[in-house]
Amino acid sequence: MSVEEEQEEVLVEEEEVEEAEVDADAQGDATNEQTADEEQGSGEATAGAYGSKEVNDQIFEELRLTEALVTEVKATWAAFLHSADSREAAGEAIYAALFDSAPSLQSLFKTPRAVMAMRFMNGLNQIISSLHDPKGLKIVVETLGFQHLDLEVTVPRVVIFRDAIIDLLQVEMGGRFSSKAREGWATFLNYVGGSYIYVRVKYTDRLRTLAASWALANNRNLNDIEIVAEEGKEEGAEGEEGEGKEEGQEAGAAAANEQFLAQRARR
Repeated sequence: MSVEEEQEEVLVEEEEVEEAEVDADAQGDATNEQTADEEQGSGEATAGAYGSKEVNDQIFEELRLTEALVTEVKATWAAFLHSADSREAAGEAIYAALFDSAPSLQSLFKTPRAVMAMRFMNGLNQIISSLHDPKGLKIVVETLGFQHLDLEVTVPRVVIFRDAIIDLLQVEMGGRFSSKAREGWATFLNYVGGSYIYVRVKYTDRLRTLAASWALANNRNLNDIEIVAEEGKEEGAEGEEGEGKEEGQEAGAAAANEQFLAQRARR
C-alpha cells in the first residue's frame, strides 16, 4: 500500500470517529432532555413545599396544582358524585370508607352519622371547587381548620383519611381513576391535613391568650361595676343620714315655734 493510500485511509477513519462522536452527543442531549421532561412531569404536582407522599405540617402556604391535575381531580369527583344515588349516599360512602379503615376515629366525632357524612361531602366539595384558586383555597382550608380546632388532627390520622378516600375512589372509578388523579388527590389531601395541624398548633395558643385576656378584661369590668355599686350604696346611706338630720332639725324648730306662740297666747 502506498503512502498516499495510507493517508487517505487514516482520514476516512478520523471522519468516521468524528461522526460517531457527533451522534453520541446528539443521543446524549436527547436522553438528557427526556430525563428532564420526565422529572418535570413527575414533579408537576409537587411544585413548592407540598407533595403527594408526605404531609407537611410545618408551613401553611398556597397550594398550586397544575391545570391538568386540577382537571383530573374535579373530573373524578364529578364522576364519583354522578355514580352515587344522591349526595347523601356519596357522603355515606365516604363516611363508611373512613371509619371502616379506622374505627377508632369515630370517637373523635360526636355529631350524628348522617350529619357528619354531609359535612365531609360539603367540605370536600368546597375544597375541590377552589383548587384552581390558590389564594381562595388557602382561605377555605384555614376556615375549615378553625372549625376543627377541637379535633386532635395528627399526621397518621391524615394519612388514614387520605388513603381511605383514595382507595374508595379507586374502587368506584376503576380505570378512570388515573395516576394523575391519584397524585392530585393525594397532594391536596396532604395539604389540607397538614394545614389543619398547623392551624391547630399555631393558633390554639394565640386563641387561649386572647381568651385569657378577654376573661381578665371582663373580670376587671365586673370589679369596676361592683366598686361603683358599693360607692353608690355608701353615698345613698350618707344621703339618707343627712336627710334624717335635716328633718329632725326642722321638727325641733317647728316645736319651739309652737311653744313660743302658746306662751304668748297665755299672757
